[in-house]
Amino acid sequence: MATAVIIGNGDFPRKEYPQYLLKAADRVVCCDGALRPYLRFCAKSGNPEKRPDAIIGDMDSLSVKLREAYRDIVVHIPEQETNDQTKAFHYILEHFPEVDTIHILGATGRREAHTIGNLSLLMEYAKELEAAGRNGISVEIVSDFSTAFAVTGSCSLTVGKGRAISVFSPDNSLTIKSKGLHWPTDGVVFDNWWKATLNRADDDTVELEFSHPSVALVILD
Repeated sequence: MATAVIIGNGDFPRKEYPQYLLKAADRVVCCDGALRPYLRFCAKSGNPEKRPDAIIGDMDSLSVKLREAYRDIVVHIPEQETNDQTKAFHYILEHFPEVDTIHILGATGRREAHTIGNLSLLMEYAKELEAAGRNGISVEIVSDFSTAFAVTGSCSLTVGKGRAISVFSPDNSLTIKSKGLHWPTDGVVFDNWWKATLNRADDDTVELEFSHPSVALVILD
């Protein structure tokens, strides 16, 4: 199987781990304006001729010069019902069936609205993959500060003892019993974003038991 990286036009990662994910990726898709920092990264890494597999989006933040220079891999999708991150996600699912792991870099930072929106989309992707019977595909947003992913039911997460962990859900009818967290989530009502944030793993493994099939966002710092 293979890994793919989507690069958004937020803060380009500076730390070793997310940069390693990018270097090791089998496929790279840039959201239009993210092409510029990606090309700078490739040049600094000693690969000035390296190109992404696709440049995708509504092209509102990519210069005419770059669009022309990379016209053979530009995928212009003008519709505004989905953002460029989602366009790239769907492009990978359609064109690279060998990919089973998608890392999204540059999805956070700069604009808070984009950060919140991009993180919340992980829950939409998880529901979409589950409905399509493609649960084996892993999708996560990785930044210099955290790793975020969505879960759609009870699960056991290997996170490492002492790791900071936050859980969010848009479903205020959901209850999540937990094992391995310093502050149990059993009584949490998910009626605001902060309700299960800034927790800590007391064991290497954290278990989350959902009261019913639903969706939640997990962020590991």
